[in-house]
Amino acid sequence: MSERTVIAHRELPFDAEQWARLRAAIGADRLITVPQQDGDAVGEALRDAEIAILTGDLDERFLAAPGLRWVHCDHAGLTKSARPGVFEKGLIVTGSAGRSGPALAEHAIMFMLLLCSNYPAFYEAQKGRRWRGVPGMEQLRALYGRTIGILGMGHTGTELAVRAKAFGMHVLGYRRRDLPLPLGVDRMYCSDRGETIRPILEQCDVLALVLNLSDATYRLIGRDELARMKPSAILVNLSRGGVCDESALIEALENGRLAGAGLDVTETEPLPSSSPLWTTRNVLITPHFTPAMPDKSERSLAVILDNLQRFREGRPMRNQITKDDVFTH
Repeated sequence: MSERTVIAHRELPFDAEQWARLRAAIGADRLITVPQQDGDAVGEALRDAEIAILTGDLDERFLAAPGLRWVHCDHAGLTKSARPGVFEKGLIVTGSAGRSGPALAEHAIMFMLLLCSNYPAFYEAQKGRRWRGVPGMEQLRALYGRTIGILGMGHTGTELAVRAKAFGMHVLGYRRRDLPLPLGVDRMYCSDRGETIRPILEQCDVLALVLNLSDATYRLIGRDELARMKPSAILVNLSRGGVCDESALIEALENGRLAGAGLDVTETEPLPSSSPLWTTRNVLITPHFTPAMPDKSERSLAVILDNLQRFREGRPMRNQITKDDVFTH
């Protein structure tokens, strides 16, 4: 089966050899590359396109395209593409989730190590040349022996579980589907079994949010959930800012009901200079940033090429969004 036309953004992060492989798989006469910002070129190509490979999310132009059947967005977290219209049209939408899973898991571990060791206080003492200048340092505990709760057991969650187990942590996971237990997880809770996150909140020393933002997960962590956590626990959010009620988080941190938070995402991005998060106690912030991986573009291309074959054969697609992923807030 050959596709009528495939449109691809020129800004996709592929080198010449990778573009050549993509052209060979699609057919050079059927692949049209267009600049992402050239609305006229995109609109013209969409008249005949059956497949679109984008650097970002889809918009109304793609929902209106008459022959479009599959859109691939070359990033993870397809919240902006998970629109009701996608499913009304019967459009297949996939993403590149997993291409940065190892790096994201490391990012979470970085937050965990810094916060559990109260490293910011040690750094301030270092700048002030104060030896043993951190009050309460004798009560600090290593990650070893602690419990981590991972909400979201997709690519990043499974990578994080393996790394947390390597640190000697007790690993609790939560996900939607009742599937076999992943490597590194001691106990899995599943919404399909009618289980909630409550036991995880009550047990964990670290709560890691690495799940997609959808109507089902919007403000999954609010005042009631934070109140169930240990005052000594920390929260790490690498999913989307909307998964956690920011006002409730600030309140819990300021009142000592939570020991710290590592945030790579916030409800508003970029985070405004007026946000109280900048000065909230025991908060570490990174700007929705993932360290580079040497094979990131290759991993993206592998997903696209695999899905191209699956599309042609009518098989289930990798990283395809479903109605459970819809976000309307």
